[in-house]
Amino acid sequence: MDTEKDVILKYKDVDLGRDGNIILSDINISISEGDFVYLIGKVGSGKSTFLKSVYYEIPLSKGHGRIFDYELESIKKKQIPHLRRKVGIVFQDFQLLIDRTAEKNLEFVLRATGWKNKGLIDIRINEVLTQVGMQNKGYKMPHELSGGEQQRIVIARALLNSPEIILADEPTGNLDPETGNQIVQLLHTISESGTAVVMSTHNYAVVQKYPGRIIKCEDGHLRDVKLNSQTN
Repeated sequence: MDTEKDVILKYKDVDLGRDGNIILSDINISISEGDFVYLIGKVGSGKSTFLKSVYYEIPLSKGHGRIFDYELESIKKKQIPHLRRKVGIVFQDFQLLIDRTAEKNLEFVLRATGWKNKGLIDIRINEVLTQVGMQNKGYKMPHELSGGEQQRIVIARALLNSPEIILADEPTGNLDPETGNQIVQLLHTISESGTAVVMSTHNYAVVQKYPGRIIKCEDGHLRDVKLNSQTN
């Protein structure tokens, strides 16, 4: 039986805005360990705003938000890096460092987040590359990898610090349908191991093929929807 401890994100009566304009209002939502959540909605509907609030790039305008053990309305500046280490982020445009190999991209992130032991760094890099099926491609430069392979490296990067939640912002947006399906399947597998995944997408074919909870951004609100009403 699930307990309150399983809830890793909870928003109550939250408003989110930028530059004094409210973009999303009255958000009441909770996400638990291992949840797989699709975030759908038109461009400009507020999907990225919601995702950015989770790792405190955008503060709450109103209401109560709790992520892990952090109260977002009262979080201290020194706590924000610790919060962000528990959140894995997957970008549509990869954002890999193009002047170094896949392995060196991952090492850069580990060292930036406090890892110092070279042996442990190497072990962790091998673990996440294996998890995403890229254990034999770590020596390659980003330009030597296909789009799908680059996105797998990005997912490996998101997994490095064993996050409790992964935010994937349009992760299939630059990929062909078959490769996109493989990426979504990989993210589903990750959620089954206990890491919550929130994936924003316009790709309703993927939502049909790999079912999950669906939250729609529309008219300044977030609401849970069923599959048959998602595109209305």
